[in-house]
Amino acid sequence: MPSTNPRINVVCEKPLYAAIAEIAERDGASLSSVVHDLLLESLELREDIALSRIADKRATEFDRSAALTADQVFD
Repeated sequence: MPSTNPRINVVCEKPLYAAIAEIAERDGASLSSVVHDLLLESLELREDIALSRIADKRATEFDRSAALTADQVFD
């Protein structure tokens, strides 16, 4: 049965293709599933980097004297 998921065609250099093919062979997986997993990992890493930048910015802008205490928050 054909897949209903959207498809993406990717053109890559021979060394990149060889690396993906090696991973697929080692893991007993298809090229498509390896590329899918690599894309997911890449997106997760990019999200982590973006959230880390937000956290760093908040950490530098944090003013402890203006912060609420636990009693103020939960009272």
